[in-house]
Amino acid sequence: MKINIACIGSGNMGRALMKGAVGIIPAGNIVFSDADMPKAEALAKELGARACSSNYDAVKEADFVFLAVKPQVLSTVLEEIAPVLHTRLAGKFPATLVSMAAGWGIKRIQSILDAGSVAKPAGPGLSGAIPVVRIMPNTPALISQGVIVMAASPEVTEETLTKLEKILSAAGIVDRLDENYLDAVTGLSGSGPAFVYLFIEALADGGVQAGLPRDKALCYAAQTVLGAAAMVKETGKHPGELKDMVTSPGGTTIAGVAALENGAFRGTVINAVDAAYHRSKELG
Repeated sequence: MKINIACIGSGNMGRALMKGAVGIIPAGNIVFSDADMPKAEALAKELGARACSSNYDAVKEADFVFLAVKPQVLSTVLEEIAPVLHTRLAGKFPATLVSMAAGWGIKRIQSILDAGSVAKPAGPGLSGAIPVVRIMPNTPALISQGVIVMAASPEVTEETLTKLEKILSAAGIVDRLDENYLDAVTGLSGSGPAFVYLFIEALADGGVQAGLPRDKALCYAAQTVLGAAAMVKETGKHPGELKDMVTSPGGTTIAGVAALENGAFRGTVINAVDAAYHRSKELG
């Protein structure tokens, strides 16, 4: 595909998604910009892409502008690039913004862009709103095993969404969802890997307590979680049914399950997702 991408921000998520993108488009079609210029240059060199010292200049020719920055600095970045984005929209060759900032809704992003514009378009068929896609990826995208959920503004065409899906699919599974659900996605799949890492660490610690060497316990714990997740996906069975397949009457597994229930394991996990969900809403 002949697509140009500007990625503002060169942290983990920007790196993950652009690492996948270079398998779909030429690396030379990707440009990074970052307040930390050496970081952007290092990532560009790693992927065979380019680096630019100015966010404004980076987006001039981009078909997609990935906003891989923290929510706390997104407003500043949007104000900086708003003039060039509206100039392009007025010229009928708009860029599509792809934001991954937790809690930041599409309308809020568009309102800041509109407030920062010096070239608001007018005329038949032009709404004056920049096309925006809001995505929520997660860190397993670094190894092409991510979950990327996307919601788009009405200005984004189906052709554009299809191109974006192809780019993102190199980093994991891609799904479209109404924007109303994005904060819940943030709490589940966005924050979820951290919860799973805690579980793997605790599972391994349990193995160590039972006498296993640390390296063996960690290896077995990680593979157990990986295998169990694959069972859910590949069999299509409910997790409860798969759990029952392992829990023999009076056996070792039901004893462990009872211990987890005594510790409010499921309720605690639910509360963790709920806390992350509410924090995402607060950021917006």
